[in-house]
Amino acid sequence: MEKAKEMFEVNEEESEIISGLNVHPHGVGVESSFYEDFALKGIRVDRVEPGFVSCTFKVPPRLTDRTGKLPSGAIANLVDEVGGAVVYGDGLSMNVSVDMSISFISSAKLDDELEITSRVLGQKGAYSGTIVLLRNKVTGEIIAEGRHSLFGKQASKL
Repeated sequence: MEKAKEMFEVNEEESEIISGLNVHPHGVGVESSFYEDFALKGIRVDRVEPGFVSCTFKVPPRLTDRTGKLPSGAIANLVDEVGGAVVYGDGLSMNVSVDMSISFISSAKLDDELEITSRVLGQKGAYSGTIVLLRNKVTGEIIAEGRHSLFGKQASKL
């Protein structure tokens, strides 16, 4: 238990960074939220086709752990966001994640440029399945592969 506590201890430098965070409420649709600025900033959409999305993402310092690597939680967030983007439809509410399964194959580090591709595996009613692949853009090495299931409202037929 002591080892687990040590892992979550914050050093003095990290404490100063955290105490300096100033999170203000934002106007929806007017300005970006703290989450968008912190976790999504830097995702560049390269290509969008029906059932396919391709993005590029350079690993920023704010998302790396103490060893300079992109942690599994940040990778899961990318799988969730890009997997959800591929099934998003104009005029519909966002889908909610039902299930994610991620295979962490390698690691990404600070300033690595990642290519993130997402494809729709299938849809049945309001249920969709996607696959998301994160790859180092320079080396071609696969970082992670995620399977992502989502559920959302369908457009009314009335």
